[in-house]
Amino acid sequence: MIKKIKSDILTSIKNKKINVFFLFLLLAFIILMFTKLSKEYTNTIVFNIEKVNVPQEDVIFDDSIALNITLKTHGFKWLAYYFSKPKIKIDFKKDVYKKDSVFIWSKSKAYIENTQFDKQVELLNISPEVLTFRYSVNMVKKVPVTLNSNIKYSPGFDVSKPYVLKPDSVVVVGPKALASQVDFVETEKIELTNVRKNLSETVKLKLPKKNKDLSFSNDKVVLKAIVEKFTEGTVKVPVTIINVPNNINLKYFPKEVNVSYYVSLSHFNSISAKDFKVVCNYRKVVNNQSFLIPELEKFPQTTKNVKIKQQHIEFIIIE
Repeated sequence: MIKKIKSDILTSIKNKKINVFFLFLLLAFIILMFTKLSKEYTNTIVFNIEKVNVPQEDVIFDDSIALNITLKTHGFKWLAYYFSKPKIKIDFKKDVYKKDSVFIWSKSKAYIENTQFDKQVELLNISPEVLTFRYSVNMVKKVPVTLNSNIKYSPGFDVSKPYVLKPDSVVVVGPKALASQVDFVETEKIELTNVRKNLSETVKLKLPKKNKDLSFSNDKVVLKAIVEKFTEGTVKVPVTIINVPNNINLKYFPKEVNVSYYVSLSHFNSISAKDFKVVCNYRKVVNNQSFLIPELEKFPQTTKNVKIKQQHIEFIIIE
């Protein structure tokens, strides 16, 4: 028993010595790294270009332009550059000028050092000293948004007015050869079931992902619709015969037809027979046909699924 206790004590002491050793080793490494990173180093690194405030009417071709910049700074800065891709910001409102068919950027080392770097960084060299950006004149075009949907309503419910998209159009900006081919922008398909409340849904647009030279003013729209309880109604509407020659006297039956429709409860009481007009066109009679076909010439915009119950109007010609 005593031997076991001694063994456990010796093992614990050894483990503590090992832990202390690794702790001192870690501290020594941290001090060494801190000392190294506190020193200044000179190196050349590639900076990508971030283009800002490019005029909407111009499109910059996606050329791979970069700057090789030689800097002198402490190790902590270099560590940040190696872990993130450094960029030089070029403002197309004030940093460039147009010449022929290119934008030209040419700035002094002092200007770049003062505007792009902090005081801990010394800029030693830039290569190349001049950058040129090829561009083309953009086409700005407004195109409609079309809805791609499969929306199903609960029994007895429907939209009382057409769907509204906000915005209902988008502005396309890009080279004329590309923008001229865009006539509309479709939404991604929205599918809803058992809808019985007003709609307000954000829908993404199907934008071309492969073509980076085209830009769009929006990448999504809001679909809005008023959903109401609907019911069916029926009215008797007089039949009017048109285009009958003056020398022909017609007798026809029935004089009235039943017209059914689907309407929201809020508009049900406002619907009457005078809101509808049913006509039969005598000129459409062929051969020895003894009937006329009734057609709906007028009906309220608030109604849906409007149907004439009678398909034929019988007639005879009186001598």
